Amino acid sequence: MELILKEDIIGLGYKNDIVNVKSGYGRNYLIPTGKAIIASESAKKVLAENLRQQAHKLAAQKAAAEERGNGLQGVALTIAAKVSSTGQLYGSVNAAMVAEELQKLGHDIDRKIITMKDIKKVGEYVALVHFHKEVTIEVPVTVVAENAPEEEAPVVVEEAPVAEEAVVEEEEALAEEAEEAPAAE
Repeated sequence: MELILKEDIIGLGYKNDIVNVKSGYGRNYLIPTGKAIIASESAKKVLAENLRQQAHKLAAQKAAAEERGNGLQGVALTIAAKVSSTGQLYGSVNAAMVAEELQKLGHDIDRKIITMKDIKKVGEYVALVHFHKEVTIEVPVTVVAENAPEEEAPVVVEEAPVAEEAVVEEEEALAEEAEEAPAAE
């Protein structure tokens, strides 16, 4: 089913794009919610005329998006999250948390234009911010442990060999007693 989008839909297309979608998605979601219209010949002609008339306005929107994008150049985020002893996060770091961190730095960005996979481990990742269909900025995101489980792990590892040595010593002592007992009788 061929549709003309009336607004930006991340993962599908941008406003005034002509896209092909499955008919159920188009009929049951996009058209009833006003996010798209059917791409008939007359609708395509109207779209072409509107785009021609709005060319200067669209160029201004792109320039504004590039300006906002330049404001994010060089920005790197560090997010502290609670981590288990195995390195897994309790929960995940998502686009909403990235938008919140950008807000703290003075960049007012809607979480809906940020795309990334949900982060479930400590490490370095990249979040994409889509300001315009031709302007996408990469923001590096570093996830660090808030509760530093690395310091606790060596203590447990050091105790384990001591416990094994004690068990081995006990077994040797019991074996010696067992050998001495039959000899005494």
